[in-house]
Amino acid sequence: MQETESGQTMAMNIPVQLLWLLVLLITGVSCDIQMTHATSFLSTSLGDHLTINCRSNKDINKYLAWVQQKPGKAPRMLIHFASTLLPGVPAKFEGSGSGTDFSLTVRNIESQDIAMYYCLQYSEHPS
Repeated sequence: MQETESGQTMAMNIPVQLLWLLVLLITGVSCDIQMTHATSFLSTSLGDHLTINCRSNKDINKYLAWVQQKPGKAPRMLIHFASTLLPGVPAKFEGSGSGTDFSLTVRNIESQDIAMYYCLQYSEHPS
């Protein structure tokens, strides 16, 4: 709800009918490992679930992180070791996979989930 100059309250209309999520290609820490995904832009409707897939050209075990970057904000790691949520990250985010194939599922999409999502390979378990 938003208050107008006259003091009346009105509902704010969100002009976005579809939620756009951008998944960027991130090259792994080791120069010979490349992370790829099928599409750069994915769309979904509010309330739906969305799964983002990421593939490595080499077996990286579970050394994969998912990072979220909202417009104008610093990147925030959501998941490390392919499926371990970091403290404070809602359970609506779920990572899975090992070896070369990984995915991030975001359940019950809300407008606050609009962001870029990166898959990121690393050489050691982050501390």
